[in-house]
Amino acid sequence: MNLYTIDTGFFKLDGGAMFGVVPKSIWNKTNPADENNLCTWALRCLLVEEGNRLILIDTGIGDKQDAKFFSHYYLHGNASLETSLAKNGFHKDDITDVFLTHLHFDHVGGAVKRENGQLPPAFKNATYWSNKKHWDWAVNPNEREKASFLKENILPIQESGQLKFIDTNEEAQFTTDFNVRFVSGHTEAMMLPLIRYKNKNILYMADLLPSVGHLPIPYIMAYDMFPLTTLNEKKLFLNEALEKEYILYFEHDPVNECCTLQQTEKGIRMMDAFNLNEL
Repeated sequence: MNLYTIDTGFFKLDGGAMFGVVPKSIWNKTNPADENNLCTWALRCLLVEEGNRLILIDTGIGDKQDAKFFSHYYLHGNASLETSLAKNGFHKDDITDVFLTHLHFDHVGGAVKRENGQLPPAFKNATYWSNKKHWDWAVNPNEREKASFLKENILPIQESGQLKFIDTNEEAQFTTDFNVRFVSGHTEAMMLPLIRYKNKNILYMADLLPSVGHLPIPYIMAYDMFPLTTLNEKKLFLNEALEKEYILYFEHDPVNECCTLQQTEKGIRMMDAFNLNEL
């Protein structure tokens, strides 16, 4: 197996929304906001090469929305999905599987492209993976979460015939060294990849833990549908990760790509930060 970090740029979100009830005077020390109270966040995906499969975990925000939409999120940086794939010697057409942790626009936007007025899948040779619980949640969204589930990002995947569902068992096996864990605090049945790589376990955090700044248990996003569920899920996964010496891989941390954990008097915190290619 080979793993490749796929950077797709940065965007900005409101700092208060990203840290919920935590005061700005605290979170601003680790994630400084600009004059509009916006913090910078990464749009970092992961490419898994295992056997004859090339699996892309999440796809970033994409580029098919209109200028008004993008004006809210201040996309910046030089990286893109295409350039990051090319940097590692790959093309979109090489992708055999697109694994979608969940269907919020910043995770699935790049899964579909806009071409000649149509919305075909961006990865024409890939099978797209979600799960039925989350899919049904996303295509029939509640009013609070509706703005994150854009039909143009989601429905064309199903219409293409390229969509398949993963069974929502407590832990599902996706490939030999790629298992799936399910959490429902942020959104219904979000999927966390747990990957065995170089005799280490790498847990892809998606939006359960967007950044190192969210390691303290009460630091929970206002975007989460069920914050107390998130709180309990964080406890469970952080204790498991500490005990079993997992490496955490962050999708949204603008600085830290991966980290290990340690127990401190304040709780579980980062021990060492590093990039995936340093393993």
